[in-house]
Amino acid sequence: MIRRRGLLAIAGATAGLAGLPAPPAGAQEVVEKRVFEAGSVQTRGGATIPKTRIGYQTMGELNAAGDNAVLICHFFSGNSHAFGRLAPGGSAGYWDAIIGPGKAIDTDRYFVVSADTLVNVNVPDANTVTTGPASINPDTGRPWGMGFPVVAMRDFVEVQKRLLDSLGVKRLALVAGPSNGGLQSIEWAAAYPDFVLRAMPVIAAEIDAWMQGWLDLWESPIRLDPNWREGDYYGQGREPPLRGLAEAWKIVTLQARDRIWARQFDRKLPEGQDPARRIADRFAIEKWLDDAAMARARTSDANSFLYMVRANQLFLNDYPSLAAAVAGAAPRWLVISSPTDRVFLQPGVEEFVAALRSAGKQVQTAEVTGPLGHLNGVVAMAPVAEQVRAFLAD
Repeated sequence: MIRRRGLLAIAGATAGLAGLPAPPAGAQEVVEKRVFEAGSVQTRGGATIPKTRIGYQTMGELNAAGDNAVLICHFFSGNSHAFGRLAPGGSAGYWDAIIGPGKAIDTDRYFVVSADTLVNVNVPDANTVTTGPASINPDTGRPWGMGFPVVAMRDFVEVQKRLLDSLGVKRLALVAGPSNGGLQSIEWAAAYPDFVLRAMPVIAAEIDAWMQGWLDLWESPIRLDPNWREGDYYGQGREPPLRGLAEAWKIVTLQARDRIWARQFDRKLPEGQDPARRIADRFAIEKWLDDAAMARARTSDANSFLYMVRANQLFLNDYPSLAAAVAGAAPRWLVISSPTDRVFLQPGVEEFVAALRSAGKQVQTAEVTGPLGHLNGVVAMAPVAEQVRAFLAD
């Protein structure tokens, strides 16, 4: 039984970034969070996770042929709550604007599934079910810590495939997701081209060496926090590396937004602060980032953050190149980007689209705009709803 109290507000802390607008109000279905026991899993790196479980939610009905399924994959700091409410009056899922009865991804027609990944960062959240470094190693009875096997994006896909098989899904009409979820959708389309008909990566493109370097910057403050202790901080009386984790979230929080968003803080100071006189005093943007990042750190796990970073760095790791990965991938694509994205920049998105077209894929593109930059693809999908609907009907 999953407890119904949520430690994360879906439009704010679940996004890993405070202050986001709530998804549009409207008729929202109540969905049930369930647990899938995946059993023993062998990773792409050859290690074994003896006991694996993830959370998931569904909406709609699977047809007799098992081919009307849609899989939604979540972003770096998200979980399976992409649509509906987990309790009456609760927060709406981050893509609730486009998923539900009569919406672009119409749950009167499609069976929609969304699942928590392995090494999900939201370990303290009662509505997240995951297996990762904070989980108990059945061989020792203690948390895995850094002894947990390294997992790749493809490992996320393989556990999700087991889930879909258990639900009777024979083919995906669509796999989609924002950011880290977009990467998973690409990985899915490359790994299972006969199982996936359409892919819709949103605010995602190739993880090249430049992006691998940024991911290293994201995680570095955690490793520098003395409380990290090489990942061994779960014991009684030990403090988690909150300072380092907060600094990590601060980097992610700012990079995920556009500079236009930050103009609200221009030439503003918190009350009682004078940075022109005292080095310790803060500008308004600094205080906002400090507060938002620390709030996020208290609802996440540092080791899981490190493992999620590594999974992203191992994107399409089974292939020698992006061209090789997409050569045999699923046939139909809708690539949605944000022109103000500071995580996946437009030149990288254009290169990804060009690779798909060179491989002979049917490719459509769309843009989500606004001051939230990368996060436009998480909370500002309503303007592209009709293009999503048309893509599914094609």
